[in-house]
Amino acid sequence: MKRMTSAVLAMGLMALTPAAMAADLPDLDGREVVVVTENAYPPLQFVDPKTGDAIGWEYDAMAEIADRLNMTVVYENISWDAMIPAVSEAQYDLGMTGITIRDDRKEKVDFSDKYMTSQMRMIVAGDETRFDDAAGFAADPDLLAGAQPGTTPFYVTVYDILDGDEANPRIKLFETFGASIQALRTGDVDLALSDSTAANGYVAASNGGLKIIGDPLGTEDFGFIFPKGSDLVEPINAAIASMEADGTLEALNTKWFLDYKLGQ
Repeated sequence: MKRMTSAVLAMGLMALTPAAMAADLPDLDGREVVVVTENAYPPLQFVDPKTGDAIGWEYDAMAEIADRLNMTVVYENISWDAMIPAVSEAQYDLGMTGITIRDDRKEKVDFSDKYMTSQMRMIVAGDETRFDDAAGFAADPDLLAGAQPGTTPFYVTVYDILDGDEANPRIKLFETFGASIQALRTGDVDLALSDSTAANGYVAASNGGLKIIGDPLGTEDFGFIFPKGSDLVEPINAAIASMEADGTLEALNTKWFLDYKLGQ
């Protein structure tokens, strides 16, 4: 995929101050960094249905990081369930797809500092009336949940909503989050879980076909992943810190969570 241009300079998100532009950041001297993603997690990263281009918060953030560190990004795609193993084996330099920072994952990969905090939400059909919270869903044995194996939504479904049995037949597994949302739309499942970023994106684009119910089911921090011992962690953490300090992360939040309308 063609390298994305700077979110700040090309997208006009904000005018950086001279001090921000002159921030003392590492220079990677044009180093090529292979970034793998899923392109199924709006608004963080997804394929624009109008243009077919891969876009989103993470693409803009990575383009800005690349500009600040003087590195060249090459993008590859992979399914979520294969991403952490592939990065842990150093098939790719970096993975991004709204990955929750968790201790069990730290055993396999290194994480960047967090770049975003989100909350886990329950997504249902817009006309759902059989339940309105996690307890109501759990109480009805006929209700099904869609999830991706190995994801935070999967574990929240199993351990926080149902009975802790990872083989519970009430959980229908899908390769991508988008597939679980499609199953929800067609009535093949009754519930899908996601962090609030993706949940808000899908609901906003559904024209009333989807809604969020209940209270948040916990808070999670997102980070980029790297092979263990990667020398990219420190410079990318420095870039994230500089983007937080000068308001770039907040500008990206405004663009993708407030201004952008998925599917319009």
